[in-house]
Parts: sequence; C-alpha cells; structure tokens
Amino acid sequence: MEHAKEVEEVRSVLKGAGEDTLKALLMIDAVQRLGIDYHFHGEIEAVLERLYTKFNMSDCHNDLYELALGFRLLRQEGYYVNVFNNLKDKEGKVQGKISQDIEGLMGLYEASQLSIKGEDILEEMGDFSSQLLNAWNTNDDQSQARIVRNTLGHPHHKSLARFMAKSFLSDFQGTEGWINVFKELEKMDFNLVKSIHQKEIRQVSKWWKDLGLAKELKFARNQPLKWHMWPLAVLPHPSLSEQRVELTKPISLVYIIDDIFDVHGTLDELILFTEAVNRWKYEAIEPLPDYMKTCFNALNGITNEISSKVYKDYGWNPIDSLRKSWAILCNAFLVEAKWFSVGHVPKTDEYLKNGIISSGVHVVLVHMFFLLGHGITKRNVDIVDDFPGIISSAATILRLWDDLGSAKDENQEGHDGSYLDCYMKENPGTSVENARCHVMHSISETWKLLNQQCLPPNPFSSCFTKACLNVARMVPLMYSYDGNQCLPSLEEHMKSLV
Repeated sequence: MEHAKEVEEVRSVLKGAGEDTLKALLMIDAVQRLGIDYHFHGEIEAVLERLYTKFNMSDCHNDLYELALGFRLLRQEGYYVNVFNNLKDKEGKVQGKISQDIEGLMGLYEASQLSIKGEDILEEMGDFSSQLLNAWNTNDDQSQARIVRNTLGHPHHKSLARFMAKSFLSDFQGTEGWINVFKELEKMDFNLVKSIHQKEIRQVSKWWKDLGLAKELKFARNQPLKWHMWPLAVLPHPSLSEQRVELTKPISLVYIIDDIFDVHGTLDELILFTEAVNRWKYEAIEPLPDYMKTCFNALNGITNEISSKVYKDYGWNPIDSLRKSWAILCNAFLVEAKWFSVGHVPKTDEYLKNGIISSGVHVVLVHMFFLLGHGITKRNVDIVDDFPGIISSAATILRLWDDLGSAKDENQEGHDGSYLDCYMKENPGTSVENARCHVMHSISETWKLLNQQCLPPNPFSSCFTKACLNVARMVPLMYSYDGNQCLPSLEEHMKSLV
C-alpha cells in the first residue's frame, strides 16, 4: 500500500510540472535515471507530445541544456527532431558563448550519443562538447569535475539506469523538493524489485543444480548468478520475472557450448556435435562422447520446454526457429575451431561476420522474442530468424568489446581468436593502442546503426527494441575485466541483490 501511495505522489508531482518545460524534462530524466519510469508511461508520453509540438516552433530554443535534454528525451522515444543548427553562427561555426555552459555541454554530449549515420551536426556537437568537457575535467571544483567524468564515462543512453541510479542521486544538483519524493519511490521500488530478483535467483539456482551440467561438465563455467545478470539487465520491468528466468536457460547453454568448443572438445568431436545440432535427431547423437550427449540432451530439453510454453501462452510453436538459431551458432563456433586448428588468422571482415554469430546474441534474442510474445507473426518470425540489423548491431558491439583484450574471462584458457589480432596482422606496423582506437571507433559507429534501427518504423515492440539496446548497454559491465580478471562493477551490483 505504501508503495502504491508513493507512486501516486510522484504521478501528482509529474502532472504538477504543467507548462514549465524544463522542470518537466528534469523530472522525466530523473524518473528514467532512477529506473522508476515504467510507472509513468502515460504522463511521460503526454509531456513529450507537447514538447515535440514546441520543438517544431522556431522560438523555443533559449536554453542549451533544455534544448539538448529535450532532444535526447524525444529521440530515445522515437521522435525525429532536428534542432542543433541553431547553435551555429552565420559562418557555420559553433557559437562561442556555449563553450562556457558546462551543464549545457554535458547535455549536448548526452544528446550526441543518440546520433545516427549521416547526422553530421550531432556528431560535430558531440566532438565539440567532448573536447571542452575533457579540458574542463581538470577544474578545481572537484564535485563538478566528478559529474563531468561520469557524464563522459557513462552517458545515460549507453548505460543501464539501475546500475547508475546511486551515482545519479549523489551527483544531482539542485534544491527542488520533488527529488526527495522521487528518491522515496526509488528506495521502495529497489527493495520491491530486489525481492523479485532474489526469488528469481533461487529459481535459477535450483534449475541449474537439478540440470546437473555442473557435475557432468566440470571443465565448463559454473556461473548461474552471473548468467542471470543478462536477463535482469535486458528485461528490467518487474512484471517480466518469468521471462527472465526462462531466458537464463538458453544463455547458460550458450556459455556451456562455447566452453565445449573453446576449451575441451577435439575438432572431430566438434564436427559431430555440430552435425547433431543441425540434424536434431536422436540417431545423430549416437556417435557423440558422453559429455556431448549430456549437453545435447539438456539443450533439447530446454528447447522443447520453452517451445511448449510459448505455444501455450501465444499459440505459436517456435521450435523450428529455436533449433535453427542453435545450429547457426554451432556452425559459427565450428568455423572458429577450424581456424584455430590450422593456425589461420582470418581477415577482419571474415572474422567479424562469423564473430557476431558466435557471440550468441542472436540465439538469446530469438528466444527472448518468443518469450515476450509481442508481434509474433509469420513476417516478424522470418525477420528474427534472418538476423536483422537490430540484433546484428547489438552482437557486433558485444563481439568488439569482448575482443578488446581486457575481456579475458575468469580462468578460461581457450582458443578464442581476436578482432585485434586479425586487425594487426592485416595492418602490419599498427600499434596495439592504435588497434584499440580503431575498435572503439567501430563500436561507436555500430551504436549509430543501432540507434537508427531502434527508430520507427521497425517491426518490433518497444520492449524488444529496448532489450536490444540493453544488450549493448550491458556489454561494458560484462566484459570490462580488471587486472585480477574480475568484474568490479558487475560484482558490486550482484552483491546488492543477494
């Protein structure tokens, strides 16, 4: 009851912003950064529709921060707006007066993270604000400098709200009374969501223990809690608990099968296993060693279980799509195994084309599409099966991050290739630092593609679209290892859940 009362209080505060555009924008930004925006879709949409009308008028762009924040909030909900040409003088140069507006520059940098291919003005504004903010970062005002660093290192569009909420609250500047009301709801919401997540973790742990793969395949990773972090990040809405638990199952199998290909199986065994997954018939598993039979049986059981659930809930049997996605993944794993067996270092394009498949993102998002049950039509199923751009872009970001060199997983001494290795062989004389800069630039360019693919019209639901974005947002947390091969940011969040 207290939680419901707090939700209504925040709703009342949001409605109370009235025609004060900046105040309304600040409130929307706050509820989104605190991860409590799912309570207020109607209120947020009403404000954004008013703002969109206002942004199409020529006399509304007085404050740089208001302009940048309004653009970002509109763009991330799919509105097309073009407002930044006003920031240039008659010679086409960025007006000098904005270079002293630190808050405005931070807003501008945040807005630039939503740029799409060919949006030169937004890219220019991003470079301009980034240079000035980096230069200002050495300022004596330590509090402001920390906020600038957080903005540059963790822009909202490329971060996960619940992971950054604590930082947002400590950095929030202003004496507005409404932020205290929002804080109260965030605190209650966090505890409510935490109890849901703890229940999920118990379910996942029991499922994993009962499955028995950790005992049978001792060479493979045994990290069900870490694997469940993916669904927690990708599908944050509290109502999607059942979907998160189910999604952890194919994610677990991606990691296990990756370990079979990467650290344990012989090439002959891997060829047989890949053939078995492509045929998906019991006679095909007869020649397999026992540990592979165990894995295939688990894979078959999970695939049948999820297919039955989807058919029961939504009237569509996805078994062909799910089996096909696993076959495509194993085919890609086998390509890499064959490269390693003969010491072949492929060209970067060849490596990346295969690597975005072997990332496992397609398998996971195909399962998620069916578990969500939004827009399951023959046309959309064909699109999902065919590795659409919104999935391949998220997969590309994961693959490139994974290959940055800091992504050596805990205690895994496998045979993975690396985009960096391929790039440096293809470009003799290139330093590791330059190669890493090239990869970071490629990640940035792929984000522009992903931003474009998330804008309407696209065939997918808002929930699925945002989940694809959340995959890309989760990647730095999941693959930024420190010198001890640990994930400090992720581990801190995991501890807060248990």
